[in-house]
Amino acid sequence: MPTVVVPFRVDKAKQRLAPAPEDVRAALAKAMLEDVLAAAGPVGEVVVADEPGGQGPAVEGTLRRVESGPVLVVNADLPCARPRDLLTLLGAMPEGGLALVEAADGTTNALALAAPHLFAPLYGEHSAERFLQRAERLGVPAAAASIPNLEDDVDTLADLERLEERLGARTAAALNALRAGLSL
Repeated sequence: MPTVVVPFRVDKAKQRLAPAPEDVRAALAKAMLEDVLAAAGPVGEVVVADEPGGQGPAVEGTLRRVESGPVLVVNADLPCARPRDLLTLLGAMPEGGLALVEAADGTTNALALAAPHLFAPLYGEHSAERFLQRAERLGVPAAAASIPNLEDDVDTLADLERLEERLGARTAAALNALRAGLSL
């Protein structure tokens, strides 16, 4: 059974959801996290990575406590994720290697790693390419998987609206509350 690591930044959550006020951004970020955790729970042991220094260092620090693989690293802003999506990513991972799901902007939304040591804190612009290059340098097989519910991350309120039909229950409820002018 894999370990599922979900990086989540508690402070200053989802800054790109501006112009929404901080409390709204925090509520939406928490709802998305809860949907990702609901998808991850049936797949494996779930660990939320929230350590100082950003996403990469948080995941790296968490993986130091994971003894063996496989490991899934799934971003907390994927509110369309379902257990079958995570299992599909796990199945796309070549033996002894890694698989990833790239966002439209070239960043990395999810990783499947045969072992924790295959991870490096490479997040940011063009990170999907850097993860694949790292696999090549390590001499391990790598695959890019196309899984729509993991490709579609939420960076803006427009993203939430675009994905509305596929949102998890908690994120959909938070979006509906926001539209109704209710306190999140």
